[in-house]
Amino acid sequence: MSRVDLIILIVVFFVTSVVGVVTGSNSLIAVPVMFQVGVEPRVAIATNMFALVFMSVGGTIPFLQRGAIDVKKISPLIVLTVVSSAIGALLVGLVSSAGLRLIVSVSMIVVALFTLLRPRAGVEEAEAGQYATAITYAITFALGIYGGLFSGGYVTLLTAAYVGIYGMKYGEAVGSTKLINVFSSTVATAVFMWQGLVDYRIGLILGAAMFAGAYVGAHYATKLDDVWLRRIFLTTVFLLAAKTMIDLLPH
Repeated sequence: MSRVDLIILIVVFFVTSVVGVVTGSNSLIAVPVMFQVGVEPRVAIATNMFALVFMSVGGTIPFLQRGAIDVKKISPLIVLTVVSSAIGALLVGLVSSAGLRLIVSVSMIVVALFTLLRPRAGVEEAEAGQYATAITYAITFALGIYGGLFSGGYVTLLTAAYVGIYGMKYGEAVGSTKLINVFSSTVATAVFMWQGLVDYRIGLILGAAMFAGAYVGAHYATKLDDVWLRRIFLTTVFLLAAKTMIDLLPH
């Protein structure tokens, strides 16, 4: 990899991390860029996951400092995520990238439309009933498998589920998914390391860029109210869904 290619990756990973703290879906942009500069697909996915550990930590710190995360409340979700992320990482290479993109794109559109139909979701906290809690746990486990497999759109869909089903406000959901993603990306990275797929030189450089970008993004995100977080989240979801759909069209 040339020095220019590495600089391009650093810039892309930093910028996507600043925005991705709220929206998620960094990997839908970052991983294809790694493909373009010649990184082998499985190595790109594994190395991106390694860097995501740094991003998740950087994005979590400001939310913890402001007390925006109820650690006790999300502890069961973390346990489910640890198990399912390991399963997902072991499945890398068995699912086509086109199939993954289609699933994520359709899911994002459904999520955005569902959220638009509930204008107060994420702005006003709602008490989750027994059924809503059970559904949230099931979704967390299923998405954890996908998160360990690829991660592109994982945090976005998880945030939407916690807002639309579990009744969290956007600030709490964004912060909670950052902490959960620390565990998801760490477990998946451990599996990738065991498989010998991580490029540590690139991973450490990009990890540092993602940590810095996520910390900056989270610092400002914690100062925004839930209405603005909702606007940013929905706008980005629609744009990313459109992008992934366009990528699937025959050229």
